[in-house]
Amino acid sequence: MSEWNNKVKRLLKSELVKRGLSTEDLTTLLNENGCTETKSSVDSKISRGTFSASFFMQCLFVIGCTKIEIEEYRSTFLISEPSNLMVAEPNVEYKTIKDEN
Repeated sequence: MSEWNNKVKRLLKSELVKRGLSTEDLTTLLNENGCTETKSSVDSKISRGTFSASFFMQCLFVIGCTKIEIEEYRSTFLISEPSNLMVAEPNVEYKTIKDEN
């Protein structure tokens, strides 16, 4: 498996774990939002780590993930500088217009 497939697979799995969701939950959420996936197709895609960017974005959307950070690593063929740290959604409460009223 390529390094990139492994990273994107781990990223999606970590977002599911943070929210206490299984792939069965993910499948249900995807189908409720207009996708036609089976649990086995979702399991297979995640297991391989070879899914489209649109599938990845759909998954993040339905589980409520609005921000991600990419883990730090060095790669001589694409990135020479380290990027952000571990995948995480910030634990910050955002003020909304409703909160101010």
